[in-house]
Amino acid sequence: MERDPAATSAWAAYLVYPGLKAIRWQRRTHRLYLSGHTFLARAISQWVRHRTGIEIHPGATIGEGLFIDHGMGVVIGETTIIGNDVTIYQGVTLGGTGKERGKRHPTIEDCVVIGVGATVLGDITIGRGSKVGGGAVVVNNVPANCTVVGVPGRVVVREGSRVDVIDLHHEDLPDPVVEMLRCIQHRIDRVEVRLSRDEEAARAAETQEPTSTPEET
Repeated sequence: MERDPAATSAWAAYLVYPGLKAIRWQRRTHRLYLSGHTFLARAISQWVRHRTGIEIHPGATIGEGLFIDHGMGVVIGETTIIGNDVTIYQGVTLGGTGKERGKRHPTIEDCVVIGVGATVLGDITIGRGSKVGGGAVVVNNVPANCTVVGVPGRVVVREGSRVDVIDLHHEDLPDPVVEMLRCIQHRIDRVEVRLSRDEEAARAAETQEPTSTPEET
């Protein structure tokens, strides 16, 4: 109710929201998974996937207060660890990078926000209070209270401002690629201005040169 203005009532959120349904079922399948009933846990998780569009492996460890907004296309791998008060938007993948064994999925610490379509791969850690921008691909550790955007993901804000757990303004996230293009364009403009001045100076020098007389020839 706090993190989604579209939630009109607690009953509607409880009964209708696919993210809440997927999380409730995952907690049940997680208990089955830990007790050794892995096949049954996987079978139920696949049924939930077809019902909600959200695939959460029964082996994933999920803290309190996880909010999956809309949720269609969200994939959370087996060894993923998610802390408390995390917000995940639709299309997010918390996956592995290959066929390695053991811990091969991300650790998401408390109060992290992961934007639409972002991909976090491998046994890496997203630090507490960080934001992952929409469409970012993160393959390296992210310190606490940072903002990551781009492909591959790059930290563009670190400890620069307070991170709001509830709100993620996707449209306000800086784009390092756009910033680099702006920098290049600025340098090109400066070069063009300098070349224009040099050309004008050269033309002025040509007009000021004395012309040769027949006697001198």
